[in-house]
Amino acid sequence: MPETRTAAPPPAATTPRPRYGAAPALLGYAAVRLTGLALLLALAAAQGKDGLHRLNGRWDSVWYQRIAANGYGHEVTLPDGSVHSDLAFFPLFPLLERGVRELLPIGLPASGLVVSWLASLAAAWGVFAVGDHLYGRRAGTLLAVLWGVFPTAFVQSMAYTETLFTALAAWALYAVLTRRWIAAGLLCSAAGLTRPSAAALIAAIGVTGARTLYSERRWDPRVAAGVCLAPLGWLSYVVYVARREGAPFAYFDVQARWNNRIDGGVALASFVARQFSHSPLAGLGLCAAFAFLFWVLWLCVRQKQPLPVLVYTLAVVAVSLVGSGYFGSRPRLMMPAFPLLLPAAAALARNTVKPRTSLPVLAAAAIASGLYGAFTLLGSGPP
Repeated sequence: MPETRTAAPPPAATTPRPRYGAAPALLGYAAVRLTGLALLLALAAAQGKDGLHRLNGRWDSVWYQRIAANGYGHEVTLPDGSVHSDLAFFPLFPLLERGVRELLPIGLPASGLVVSWLASLAAAWGVFAVGDHLYGRRAGTLLAVLWGVFPTAFVQSMAYTETLFTALAAWALYAVLTRRWIAAGLLCSAAGLTRPSAAALIAAIGVTGARTLYSERRWDPRVAAGVCLAPLGWLSYVVYVARREGAPFAYFDVQARWNNRIDGGVALASFVARQFSHSPLAGLGLCAAFAFLFWVLWLCVRQKQPLPVLVYTLAVVAVSLVGSGYFGSRPRLMMPAFPLLLPAAAALARNTVKPRTSLPVLAAAAIASGLYGAFTLLGSGPP
C-alpha cells in the first residue's frame, strides 16, 4: 500500500534513505508531455505551420542560441528607442546548448530541445523525489504528472530554461529535506546561473539553514557551507554584467530596459484594472484566477509543507507577481513552483481516490493542457 502522511516532518528530523520507483512518474510525465507535443504537431500540420519551429525557433530560444553561438554582446533597438540586450539572459542554458552541439551532429536549435527535454525528465524525477519524500510514492508520481499538465506546461517542451531551472530547484529542495546541505548549495548555485528567479531558491535555503542552526543550537559547517554556496551562481553573473558594463547595478538596468522591474505589483494591478474597463467579465475572470491561486497557497500552508518547500513556493509566486513585465509571461514564471500542486497530488493519492478516478482526470488534464499549448504556440505565443 502506498505510503501516505497527513503532514511532513521538518527538515531537521529527516534522514536520507534510498529512493526507488521513479519509473512510473517518469513514464507518466513523458506520456502527458508527448500528448501535448502530438497535439501541437497535428494542429500545426493542419494549419500548414511548422510546429517544431514554435518550440526552438522563436522568442527567447533565439536569444539563447545566439549567445551559444557568439557569446554575449548582441543588442536590439526597438522603434521606441529602448534597447534589449542579451545580458538579460543567464549563461548556463546556452552553455549547455553549445556543449550538446559539440557532442552531437546537430545544430543549435535541436541542441536547445535536447537540453530542455533531458532537463524536463530530470525535473520530473526531482519533483517526484520531493513528493515521494513528503507524502509517499503515489503522491510523488502524481505530482510529477500534474506538473506535466500545468496550464503552461507547453513551455517544458520548448528550448527555454524552465525545465533546467525546475530540475535544479527540485533536487536542491530534496537535498535540503534530506540534509545534504553542500549538494543543495551547489545545485542552487547552478540554478543561479540559469534564471533570476533563483533568488527564491536562495531564500529557501538561507531561511531553512538559519532555522536549522538556531533550532539545533550548534554550529554545523555543512549547513553554513550550503547556505554560503547557494547565492554564488546568481551573484557571479550579476558581478560579471557589472564588470562588463562598468556599473555596479548594470544587470538591473539591463532588465529595466526589458521592462522587467520590481514594482510591488503596480503593473499587475493596472493591467487588471484595464481589463475591467474593457470587459468586466475578463476582469472578473482574472480576479477569480488570483483568488484560486491564493487559495492554493493557503492549502500549501495548511498542508504544513516543510519550510524550504513553502518558502520557495511563496517566493516564486511573489517574484512572478511583483514585477512589471508582460502579464502573459507570469503563468510560465510560476511554473517552477511545483509544490503548488502538492495538495492536489496528496488528495489524488489518498486511498479513497481509485486509479479509475485519477487516470481519467489526468488524461483530461493532459488533453486540455496540450490543446491550450497548441493554441498559444500557434498564435501569438509566449513573450
